[in-house]
Amino acid sequence: MQKITDIYLKLQSGIIKKTPLIYNQRLSEKYDCNIFLKREDLQPIRSFKLRGAYAKMVNLSIDKKKNGVVCASAGNHAQGVIYSGEKLGIYCDVFVPNNTPQQKLQRMRSLSKTYSRIHVTGENLEETMNISHQFCTTYDKSYVHPFDDIDVICGQATISVEIHEKLKPDVIVGCVGGGGLLAGLSLHTQVANANCRVIGAEPLGSSSMSFAFLHNKPKRLDTCDNFVDGAAVRTVGKLPFDICKNNGTKIVQVPEGLICLNMLNLYEIDGIITEPAGALAVSAFDFIKDEIKNKTVVAVISGGNNDILRYPEIQERADRFLNHQHYFLIKLLQSPGSLHSFLTKILSQDDDITRFEYLKKTNKAQGMILVGIYSRNIHTVLQKLSLHNYTFSYINDKEEFMEYLI
Repeated sequence: MQKITDIYLKLQSGIIKKTPLIYNQRLSEKYDCNIFLKREDLQPIRSFKLRGAYAKMVNLSIDKKKNGVVCASAGNHAQGVIYSGEKLGIYCDVFVPNNTPQQKLQRMRSLSKTYSRIHVTGENLEETMNISHQFCTTYDKSYVHPFDDIDVICGQATISVEIHEKLKPDVIVGCVGGGGLLAGLSLHTQVANANCRVIGAEPLGSSSMSFAFLHNKPKRLDTCDNFVDGAAVRTVGKLPFDICKNNGTKIVQVPEGLICLNMLNLYEIDGIITEPAGALAVSAFDFIKDEIKNKTVVAVISGGNNDILRYPEIQERADRFLNHQHYFLIKLLQSPGSLHSFLTKILSQDDDITRFEYLKKTNKAQGMILVGIYSRNIHTVLQKLSLHNYTFSYINDKEEFMEYLI
């Protein structure tokens, strides 16, 4: 607790923003409780990751600060290290994988002024991390881990400090990737407010903390859905795992489609731009609604670094989650009037064709056609397809096709 207090005092330099805690009427009415949003998307780098990076770097000895630091990240952690380095005058070598989106690279480069170098190398984040560790050892630099480090965890814990300066919540919900944020919230809350329940929300497709709880130790996921890129971690940190496990922290697994739906609602209704990981906490409410009824609840909006080009995919995933967007492979005769007949027989007034694509380059008359249909009554569509003897295959549940479509 003293370490968290010491770091919190160091964070008062003005580099880290004390973010607002804002009551949300829409969510409060929906879940019959008092919900407040801790707006970490309003940090200078639009993410809570700045707290942990700065906490680690400001606590280094004078000699270690002179030698510089190293990190590997494809996102918010890298921005936190770069921003802190520029403010503290600490040289940073930041390693990012070759497949890092240009939007994120541009953001990192815009923050890099005097003290930061960006190395684009490695086919994936794991390979990039190995290269960065070798570089760190060779040049005797300090490694800034994104989550498996006590200073980083205590930096994230300052979010809980700020929350408890304003109110005494019954529940705090935060996102889970490597576990640094959740461990920090849990570490501070168990002392400051022992009756408060800390709950972690992690993506269903990359639920590494749940996997670790199941095996009673951090264990690498065999598969990992990278859509929620800020929380898509194959193996949680040993230290975050121990803290969360010992404190009885609850974990909720959230489908990616529901996260997308909440991203859109936050944007369209509340005017809050989040990245997928930033909407994780509020997406957990559907799974804990009985637990939070009539309670005071805080959800950490962890980040707002979202590429605008991702919104079509976000809308697509949300529509599929709502069971509104559907895909078929359909055999349609290539004769005059066949398409008109299909549309007339199969679609209702409120249905729409969202995709129509020949899958064969030649001899199209004998091939299947990919058809996307937006419908809120898919059972009627299926019945009509069978009634009119169309040869078809429903492919929403076939992941190999979905990867091609989105």
